[in-house]
Amino acid sequence: MRPLIGVTTSELRPSRLATTRRHGEPAHPEMALGMTYLRTLDAAGAIPVVLPPVGTDHLAPLIERLDGICLSGGPDLDPAAYGADERHTELGPTEPSLDAFELSLVRLALMRNMPILAICRGSQALNVACGGTLHQHVEGHRQTEMATEATHQVEITAHSRLHRMVRTRTLGVNSFHHQAVDQVGEGLRVVARASDGTIEGIEGDGFVVGVQWHAETMVAHMPLFEALVTAASRTELRAAA
Repeated sequence: MRPLIGVTTSELRPSRLATTRRHGEPAHPEMALGMTYLRTLDAAGAIPVVLPPVGTDHLAPLIERLDGICLSGGPDLDPAAYGADERHTELGPTEPSLDAFELSLVRLALMRNMPILAICRGSQALNVACGGTLHQHVEGHRQTEMATEATHQVEITAHSRLHRMVRTRTLGVNSFHHQAVDQVGEGLRVVARASDGTIEGIEGDGFVVGVQWHAETMVAHMPLFEALVTAASRTELRAAA
């Protein structure tokens, strides 16, 4: 059987569907998640399922039904989540309740040694969930080119899990972030950096991988998702044993 991979969405947008509200009523929030994540996971051999951020009460039984987690991109994490006293002027809109859901999800998944692949904001959330901090603003890391185009290189640590997946020490990546890992969380290690020193890849024990770029939009980065599916398949087999 295909492993079941839970995909987070931490982005809310006002609904444009007039049929969901009375005339004159403000727009209701709705979840937003790019279909590219789901199509990529499907192509890699998983059954993706979107995880609604409706609170933490049911997280434990939800986790028990999953074989792996993919943490998607999204808005800035609220600095309060990692103990920052000041807010950078370039900080975008934040959703503390969504942050709380995602951070709790990550911590439960880590406790259960569940495979995790974290993308962009997801990598930042992984770091914060482990007690790390973020740079609230990094200049010059938002490209104007299409997401399918690599605009800079990252240097990957030899013999890391990421290195074994992509089979190269220098990898072309896209870039759509303005926050990045600062102090690395407990149990994590840096495995990729941009030329300016920005942390672009982190790993933990087991299958715990975070990348700052949007790997789901780049065909050449499919090995990351295939490796997640392989690791999640082993989780599924252990659960069935």
